[in-house]
Amino acid sequence: MANKPHVTMEIGNDGVAVISMSNPPVNALAIPIISGLREKFDEATRREDVQAIVLTGKHGRFCGGFDISVMQKVHQTGDASILPDVSVDLVVNLIEDCKKPIVAAVEGLALGGGLELAMGCHARVVAQKTQLGLPELSLGIIPGFGGTQRLPRLIGLPKAIEMMLSSKPITAEEGKKLGLVDVIVPSQELLKVARQWALEIKERRKPWMRSLHRTDKLGSLSEAREILKVARQQAKKTAPNLPQHQACLDVIEEGVVHGGYNGVLKEAKVFKELVVSDTAKGLIHVFFAQRATSKVPNVTDVGLKPRQIKKVAVIGGGLMGSGIATALLVSNIYVVLKEINPDYLQKGIKIIEGNLRGLVTRRKLTQDKADKALSMLKGVLDYSDFKDVDMVIEAVIESVPLKQKIFSEIEEVCSSHCILATNTSTIDLNLVGEKTSAQDRIIGAHFFSPAHVMPLLEIVRTQKTSAQAILDLMTVGKSIKKVPVVVGNCTGFAVNRTFFPYAQGAHLLANLGVDVFRIDRVVCNFGLPLGPLQLQDLAGYGVAVAVGKEFATAFGDRTFQSPLVDLLIKSGRNGKNNGKGYYIYEKGSKPKPDHSVLPIIEASQRLTNIMPNGKPISVTDQEILEMIFFPIVNEACRVLEEQVVVRASDLDIASVLGMSFPSYRGGIVFWADTVGPKHIYTSLKKWSRLYGNFYKPSRFLEERALKGIPLSAPVSSSPGSRSRM
Repeated sequence: MANKPHVTMEIGNDGVAVISMSNPPVNALAIPIISGLREKFDEATRREDVQAIVLTGKHGRFCGGFDISVMQKVHQTGDASILPDVSVDLVVNLIEDCKKPIVAAVEGLALGGGLELAMGCHARVVAQKTQLGLPELSLGIIPGFGGTQRLPRLIGLPKAIEMMLSSKPITAEEGKKLGLVDVIVPSQELLKVARQWALEIKERRKPWMRSLHRTDKLGSLSEAREILKVARQQAKKTAPNLPQHQACLDVIEEGVVHGGYNGVLKEAKVFKELVVSDTAKGLIHVFFAQRATSKVPNVTDVGLKPRQIKKVAVIGGGLMGSGIATALLVSNIYVVLKEINPDYLQKGIKIIEGNLRGLVTRRKLTQDKADKALSMLKGVLDYSDFKDVDMVIEAVIESVPLKQKIFSEIEEVCSSHCILATNTSTIDLNLVGEKTSAQDRIIGAHFFSPAHVMPLLEIVRTQKTSAQAILDLMTVGKSIKKVPVVVGNCTGFAVNRTFFPYAQGAHLLANLGVDVFRIDRVVCNFGLPLGPLQLQDLAGYGVAVAVGKEFATAFGDRTFQSPLVDLLIKSGRNGKNNGKGYYIYEKGSKPKPDHSVLPIIEASQRLTNIMPNGKPISVTDQEILEMIFFPIVNEACRVLEEQVVVRASDLDIASVLGMSFPSYRGGIVFWADTVGPKHIYTSLKKWSRLYGNFYKPSRFLEERALKGIPLSAPVSSSPGSRSRM
């Protein structure tokens, strides 16, 4: 019973029944909790020895919201009838319309359905430092237990809309100012004050507040409609592909115009419709995909304990090295930053100082914490401080001889348990560690730029990397607030390997005569923050050339080699670095298409000479999208077949966090399954006949398309499968 979700009720001598939810760690509203609440409220209402009721949660938390795995089950089974009707029968009828006063005693967090339960009560007594919020829209749904109706009535329309549309929680202190919280108390006094409050409502010494009946904070109908109109326009701009934002505003308006009870009925209906939408399926898949990355067979399931990493050496103070150092410092890990001369070292330290200043400016860090972080940094020019470090992360340029030299040197000076990591983005780890004997400690820590901001950490293992080294790096990754994804060792690893056709597909289309600015526009409309050509501008053309060579060597049978980047460099362009690329970059204004780039593109088209009959091809926006993304899916299929990732959902979360693939589309493999492997296969086959091997379908895609098997279905580890793990 102790670990199973359950609800208890204790009746004190004062006649107050304390109903407690228990479903660690956050008391999520699983089906047994919801039915337990119905049962206990029903009993407390009927019993004559109960004068008033307090609702609370065990384990220092009130309630983290509805159990998301129920919605995942709906997606897997297609059966929406398993969703409980909570808003009307439990929150309205049993709680809000109860003839006995009910007070919520809230501690730790009240999120989603948890806050909605609390708002259905007649008062809210809240412990200090509690978080209150309705984050449902971040999962593609809307609040479904009355939140769209009660929050505006308790705190006013503008703030309620902002809280729901942003999914961001507020503190108890802010809740008190807004009128969501009746009183804030120290957590040790929470139950005592809540019981007292409930009895005082009973004795009419405190107001008996049914929030659904309130209208005093809604303003006039015309004011409310104007606020909703502005919010709709704003949401169209900021969330153009997210239907839940407009749906939420529609439901709020229903309640404002036709009363709270009608609003609750519409909310329940729209909630159920949204649960089965593609957006909710994608976002809920990503939610679980992120959690699944913590489970790595033969690493996290063999009883190993992570070792403490207190001090890390970072070699190289360029943009990547200083970004990695920043991420470690803000998480209280001592950093030794090594450079080859005083000038480079000073430069690296200056970048770290700038990163910390930026975090303070954006309110991600207090000034005190930034000062403390800087005090944990030591700059050095030799290896004498490496003796007692727990891990080294090498972040120098992509040169095999240089990396090999560094690894031979650090193996000599570091302790025998020190983890030796490289931040390479493409180079084979076996090459990096070729000249060392400590191959069980060699591991890839591939951060994405800027390293102190981007949330993904690819942990690359070779066949010799020890489980302990992997577990330790996963633990460090989590402590510096990254999502660690363990991948196998191959050129480009999981993310860069999967997405190498991204820029190449855009170049192929450009050489076929498709307008480059249209290509970027189509990709941005699909949901990526930047199109492939603007991304190339941002990264700099040197990166494009270096990475292009790596992939041409590794995957020459399917790369499209375009002369366009070389022509851009020859014409004196280097993207954002010198303000001239496909776009014009001027300080203080948004990038604008640079039409003077068109003659260079035409020169590239003459050199490649792939336009049918020398004329630009005619394509729809949908075809552009598919010609860019289907080759990426094709490469993802090879990554899955070679078992470079543990599971398909790891590639989904890596594509979302590493390449900003839209999370509401569920990640690259999930999206491909919704499009249909058969359609992807037949399209690629057609284009490969027209435009060559770049589009040739992989064996894995062909097999699954013809057999009707989803791409995300597990790969069988047959003796013939070429596992890289």
